[in-house]
Amino acid sequence: MFTVTYAQLNAWLTAFLWPFTRIAALIATAPVLGHTGIPARVKIALAAFMALIVAPTLAPMPQVTVFSANGVWIMVMQFLIGAALGFTMQLVFAAVEMAGTLVGLQMGLGFATFFDPSSSASQQVISSFLNMIAMLAFLAYNGHLQVVAALIESFQSVPIAQAALGPPGLHTLVQWGNAIFTAGLLLSLPVVVALLVANLSLGILNRAAPQIGVFQIGFSVTLMVGMLLLMLMLPNMIPYFAHLVDTGIDQMGRISAGLR
Repeated sequence: MFTVTYAQLNAWLTAFLWPFTRIAALIATAPVLGHTGIPARVKIALAAFMALIVAPTLAPMPQVTVFSANGVWIMVMQFLIGAALGFTMQLVFAAVEMAGTLVGLQMGLGFATFFDPSSSASQQVISSFLNMIAMLAFLAYNGHLQVVAALIESFQSVPIAQAALGPPGLHTLVQWGNAIFTAGLLLSLPVVVALLVANLSLGILNRAAPQIGVFQIGFSVTLMVGMLLLMLMLPNMIPYFAHLVDTGIDQMGRISAGLR
């Protein structure tokens, strides 16, 4: 007769449940993997499959009952680690959306919005367009596989333990947020500056020749200039986004090392 002791059952649960919590938190917050278009059952199944593969390679788990106060504390820590790593890469897409918002406002498309199911909020057309391109580039450069690899490496830099998260890792995450929004501003700067020059030119033309009716053609001109500049920027935008993804992967490793 096959019998299982409580100690064996607790060891099996801790070996699976704690890695599963960290992996599931990253899948829920990471770009592409955490998209609302992917069913929740698929995300849970993927997290469970990855946990079954990763669990045998991990160091021995703390001798703690899984549903005790210490066990729940460890589970919460694993959730925060996974969410922090996923949020680190999500900031890259936030920078792209910020750039699209700035460009759309300068083009006069601030009123043109779509409903974004991933954030359950309205999003500007240019932001949705750039976000779609960024997502395709992310998949083309195997960014999702790099995120998973960084997650697996985090189990070595931040082993599962009862210790609280280290402040240096959280501070690094805050600094990364500051740097990534600066990158979003730089990404939109060429188009924003060119459209500003176009608007200034239209204003000077309106003062010099009011009979032309600049206000009637101004929207069409800024829209055409903005679309032309976006088309010219795309060949250089995708490598720049790939650089942001690589930097984000490096930041995931730094944050993991700081959370220890």
